[in-house]
Amino acid sequence: MENKSISDIPNSIFNPLKSWAEQSSGNWNMLIGIGMVLLLVGALLTYVFRKKMGQADERTNQISLKSTLIMLCGVILCDVIFPKEYMWQIFFLFKYSLAFFASGIYLAVRYKKDFLN
Repeated sequence: MENKSISDIPNSIFNPLKSWAEQSSGNWNMLIGIGMVLLLVGALLTYVFRKKMGQADERTNQISLKSTLIMLCGVILCDVIFPKEYMWQIFFLFKYSLAFFASGIYLAVRYKKDFLN
């Protein structure tokens, strides 16, 4: 498959995923299940570590703002990468799953670095 423009790159990357997901309903359900688990884990990580940081002050505000920026960058990056012509519901789920997960990982690393020393 030859890419004629830069907008063909997401289609060439995600076309095998589309064909795999459309082979059976089990594959489709597995993709939805993985996305939901990733969303729940990311949201739980983000919630737990924001609660563990405690009350907002000048230091924890900066950490919270940076985690929100990471979440926003993840959403924007996924909007650029994921195709919009097919399977947009699944990619919508994965976009927010990856954003929450990235924010949760950042908060976990910062919590370990700043609060457990």
